[in-house]
Amino acid sequence: MARYFSLLLPGLLFAFIAVGTAYAEDTQATRLLIKRNAEFDKEIIQVSESVYTAVGYAVSPVSMIVGTEGIVIVDAGLEVASSQQVRADFQAIVDKPVKAIIFTHGHPDHIHGASAFMDTPDVQIWAREGFGHEQNTLEQAGIKIQKTRGKNQAGFALSPKQRINNGIAKAFWPKRKSGVFGAEHKIAPTHLFDVDRFNLTIEGLDLELVAATGETEDALYISFPAERVVFAGDNFYKSWPNLYALRGTPYRDIRSWANVIDQILQENPLAVVGGHTRPVIGEAEVNETLSNYRDAIRFLFDKTVEGINRGMAPNQLVDYVVLPEKYQTLDYLRPYYGNPEWAVRAIFSGYLGWFDGNATNLFPLSDRDEAERVAKMAGGQDKLGDLIAVAIVQKDYQWAAQLSDYLITLDPKNKSALLHKAYALTALAKNNLTTTARNYYLSSAILLRKKAKELSSAQQ
Repeated sequence: MARYFSLLLPGLLFAFIAVGTAYAEDTQATRLLIKRNAEFDKEIIQVSESVYTAVGYAVSPVSMIVGTEGIVIVDAGLEVASSQQVRADFQAIVDKPVKAIIFTHGHPDHIHGASAFMDTPDVQIWAREGFGHEQNTLEQAGIKIQKTRGKNQAGFALSPKQRINNGIAKAFWPKRKSGVFGAEHKIAPTHLFDVDRFNLTIEGLDLELVAATGETEDALYISFPAERVVFAGDNFYKSWPNLYALRGTPYRDIRSWANVIDQILQENPLAVVGGHTRPVIGEAEVNETLSNYRDAIRFLFDKTVEGINRGMAPNQLVDYVVLPEKYQTLDYLRPYYGNPEWAVRAIFSGYLGWFDGNATNLFPLSDRDEAERVAKMAGGQDKLGDLIAVAIVQKDYQWAAQLSDYLITLDPKNKSALLHKAYALTALAKNNLTTTARNYYLSSAILLRKKAKELSSAQQ
């Protein structure tokens, strides 16, 4: 068997190299993502008498609330160029100056286009106290790796064919070297509030800014009672929520997140504008959507805690916590962007830390020590390589990737292992609906192939 796969290996490697950046298999996940592109069609939607929301211009909606002599902007978009288009199209509807901008939270895709709406220097910029908490926490600790991981999560190195969309937004490639984490013109808040609910009256509009810790510690939602519209920020969009982000963040308070959705429901809205995707309009649809959204998050949290109290470790919890069928079949709860498995792991580590309760794992073997033992058990590194080839032929791609890691640990210059892993990751991406996972798989595969190619060039 080992000899057979040794002979097969060169052909497999040729396939790995040939696959390059190609990626277009017709899987159910791919079909669902292609269908989802309709969610990001470029359009200005009239949400209520005075509210208009621009979707599909960049990656997050920008909204306009029309007041007596001016307008209020809710979130400002990712970058200046696309936000300038939004501003021009808003002006074609209502030719009034911007009087205020409200940031629902400090993520770059909601704030970096703000200068496009600075009609005058005295535009008020409103946000919650602690604005930028997530980024500031990481920067103050000197942690920078989330920027690299964020690029992999977003799929900036991928081709349009590979990157169908980002689950809750159309695919976007930054035009500047600093990526989405930089901005040509940063606009800081001029006004902050530090209470649970702040009443803001501007241009005849009575708005309520509500503290809403969930995706971020600085999150808020905006209630516009006169027309029963709520701007939810990133605590709601049509996808399983990103309760854990692959790029890495401080623990996101999942219980609070569900409670915020419940609080929004208590505002009795006729329409909800999410932080991504198209608004939900109509009382019945809003109630059904947000109720299921809240209940699904609460179910996952409660079931995870139940498993934790039974002594389950993260891997066991992932098998134990299964969402009821009624949530799995709802399109707005499909894992286009976040993933329930990651949320389960985040809850465990967020409350209990890294130790899973198994005494074996108090002082585990180093990666190299474990790899040496696995290779020896397989009969040597060559035989381990054969096992990887077997796993790929059998389409056991997760196992192939894990076995490849052992070989790469033992020999980082093992081209075969690098290409094996790249192939396995590409195959895993094809059938995965979660776009951040697909992007991360494919971005990692590109880096592995690049390294293998550099090693080949160095040997010539």
